Amino acid sequence: MQRWLLLLGRISLGGVLIYAGYLKLQMPWLNFAVQIQAYKLSWLSDDAIMFIAKTLPWFEVALGVALITGIGLKWFGAAASLLLGFFFVILVRSYAQGMDIDCGCFGEGDKLTWKSLVRDGFLLALAAAVTAGAFLQSRRSKTPARAVAGVAPATPSGAN
Repeated sequence: MQRWLLLLGRISLGGVLIYAGYLKLQMPWLNFAVQIQAYKLSWLSDDAIMFIAKTLPWFEVALGVALITGIGLKWFGAAASLLLGFFFVILVRSYAQGMDIDCGCFGEGDKLTWKSLVRDGFLLALAAAVTAGAFLQSRRSKTPARAVAGVAPATPSGAN
């Protein structure tokens, strides 16, 4: 059952990331840069904003594909968790400051509201669950079969 939940979680999360990246790629990157700039992140230079606007959508698509394939799931799940965690903190900060801006999460026209926070909080929780599930599954697959079955490991003859 856990394997199916992990599969469903990683496919869902990967699909959302691909969709979000795709929607951003459909708009001019300068429009996306304006959305990023609206967050008033003083520690981001204009060059950094331009770099993010040009590369983040492609990164989201690539991350989504990696999650769907399941290759390196522990690490790509962790990357998704970190990315969504960062997004969530910025969204909460901006919402708390009363900013009337587009979220930018799913292209243009996606206003930052409490619903955005709920949606992105759910996606962060899903990413964390996928990451935890991937690490647990990896740990289980490395556990010797005898230990899993509750059988004591065989001792070499003559050893006590």
